[in-house]
Amino acid sequence: MRLATIQIDGAPCAAALVQGRLALLSSPGTDLGALLRQGKTPADLERLAAAATQFVEPDQATFLSPSIEPPKIFCVGLNYADHTKESPYEQPDYPTLFLRVATSLGAHDAIVERPALSDTLDFEGEMVVVLGKGGRRIARDQALDHVFGYAAGNEISVREYQFKSPQWTVGKNFDGTGAWGPYVVTADELPAGGSGLRIETRLNGETMQSSNTRDMLFDVATVISTISEAITLQAGDIIFSGTPAGVGFGRTPKLYMKDGDTVEVDIERIGTLRNHIRDEPRSA
Repeated sequence: MRLATIQIDGAPCAAALVQGRLALLSSPGTDLGALLRQGKTPADLERLAAAATQFVEPDQATFLSPSIEPPKIFCVGLNYADHTKESPYEQPDYPTLFLRVATSLGAHDAIVERPALSDTLDFEGEMVVVLGKGGRRIARDQALDHVFGYAAGNEISVREYQFKSPQWTVGKNFDGTGAWGPYVVTADELPAGGSGLRIETRLNGETMQSSNTRDMLFDVATVISTISEAITLQAGDIIFSGTPAGVGFGRTPKLYMKDGDTVEVDIERIGTLRNHIRDEPRSA
């Protein structure tokens, strides 16, 4: 099942792709994330889709972040060995975890602004994990039972600000840089843990990153279990699971995104996330 949040009458509305059309699952004002926080399961959403009476053509829809304000947004750094090699870090033996805030999220086909403060806007294609069930101290062999689905993501970073201090928070949280969507694909339609899927990032049609999710050093089950050792997970939490090699920072010369660029993240069986880069208007 493919699920999304689209804009209806200026408000978010959860939707499911049914026979090529987006079936509205809720009244405007309720996004997919809200339904997950209410405890809705894929079976519940299938029933809502079957009963839907309003439909939107996907090419006429304005997509929003599938969840507008997830309870928590986790990110995993240095989760592909080839990416670690192009970074200034040694490979850690514990997941490199950091957080994003909701205002940093963005949507499919949305404009991502290159900030006036810096020209070091970099792409990071990633698979996003969406939790349907929370918990604390989740055993690794039970962790995938907590996954609702998976989406394409671009954990766009402002490198200059990422490396201003040992903490990455600012460079990873510029407004609108954490794009994801357009769809969340339910876990039952994909391999366990979203493993074995081709993942590519293209900049203006040219492939920049090409890898496979099986190459993650810390798989989805390990990441969920590790986070839950310390933090209570909640339905609707999302996890950007890490990026492979090929980012602009790791290239010689460095290749950062600029005004007019189009960046796409394509994940096998999940879909393609597309964003357009524009310069942030400068203050008068």
